[in-house]
Amino acid sequence: MAITSYPFDGQSVTESQFSQLFREFADSGVAASAKSNSFGVSADGAGMSVKVQPGFAVVRGHAVLSTAVETLTLAAAGTSTRYDRVALRLDPSVNQITLTVLQGAVGGGVPTPTQTDTGIYELPLATITVSANTSAIASASVSKERAFIGQSVGAWVNSTRPASARFGKLGLNYDTDTWEFWNGTSWAPLISSVDWSSLSGKPATFPPASHTHTWSQISDRPSTLPPSAHTHTWSQVADKPTSFTPTAHKHPWDDITGTPSSYPPSSHSHSWSSITSKPTSFPPSSHSHSGYLEAGDTIAWANGSKQPHANSASGSGTWYAVWVEGDGRFCRNTSSIRFKENVRDIAIRPEDVLSLRPVIYDRKATEERPEPRKDEVGLIAEEVEQTLPWLVNYLDGQVDGLRYDLLGVALLSVVQDQEQRIKALESRVEELTCVS
Repeated sequence: MAITSYPFDGQSVTESQFSQLFREFADSGVAASAKSNSFGVSADGAGMSVKVQPGFAVVRGHAVLSTAVETLTLAAAGTSTRYDRVALRLDPSVNQITLTVLQGAVGGGVPTPTQTDTGIYELPLATITVSANTSAIASASVSKERAFIGQSVGAWVNSTRPASARFGKLGLNYDTDTWEFWNGTSWAPLISSVDWSSLSGKPATFPPASHTHTWSQISDRPSTLPPSAHTHTWSQVADKPTSFTPTAHKHPWDDITGTPSSYPPSSHSHSWSSITSKPTSFPPSSHSHSGYLEAGDTIAWANGSKQPHANSASGSGTWYAVWVEGDGRFCRNTSSIRFKENVRDIAIRPEDVLSLRPVIYDRKATEERPEPRKDEVGLIAEEVEQTLPWLVNYLDGQVDGLRYDLLGVALLSVVQDQEQRIKALESRVEELTCVS
């Protein structure tokens, strides 16, 4: 019989007949609102796997229901990028629809799903970009591909449009956010785009109606408007100054009136080097001293070295070495325990003292002493600083001089060390003499 009808009571209806019937009610796709999370595919967050959300779908007239999140493992990455596809796979031979991964070839394109009318039918859900040598799937590597059903018209992306649509099939393409329909050959926009050139009967020009513009609405306006040639009377000028400060200029001396006949110099000073015809010596004028310097008196550095030059130490009495403090004050050097506290031994290594290098040198010339001072003998403070820094004086944060008066304290360690060695040797000699 050429005509077959079904399903009726008491009639045997095959799986293929039911599938054909249901396909007239719904295309293959996810039965949910467009862009919902049903059967949505996402990166697992770690490793070569993805997760598929629960959902309900129709695959070539057959229903599939997932009630839990499923995890699918992808094959290890290769040395070049490949593309895998996650799909719902209908296999009538085992009466089952399962989630599967369609693995692409390394360096190849996206694998094509199998979609037969009576055998295997694969409904794509997402494309996975597997980058070269990657060890984990990133969120950006998952591209959606689900087609949705469950509304009066279809909804899809470019890659999931129905492949065998009937003429006039209508759907929303949410890749392009446009309505489109099947014209028998291809998918065409439901509303054709119109440009000015395709319009007929359009006017050649549009005379503007009477209107105004604000200054801010005018484009390409000049930044400044140079005034045309004109003049103003002095009374028309607003905000004019009460006086006019002259610009920089000069006058010859003959033009200046009321010039003074002489110019007494103002208070000023000269450096010694700038004075010409100065005497080579200064005989002392008649003067007297009130006595010795009082405590706290200061003397200039130059005078500090010249003041005691003509004096000599003689006779009985108490004599002190003169010290100059950092602020220029003279003082005596005291050693009594009355002036000391926190007294403790100091460890001085004899080898540090013995490593000091005596040198002979020329002292550089200065402004007051233009000739260098030849053949001075002493130590280099920077060298002493390396082993005996407490012998070094500093000025303005820099090494300046040495406490030569303390060098004798340092030498005590050498003498004491030698004394111990001499006694040890004498004891050793006595022992050897007794043995012999």
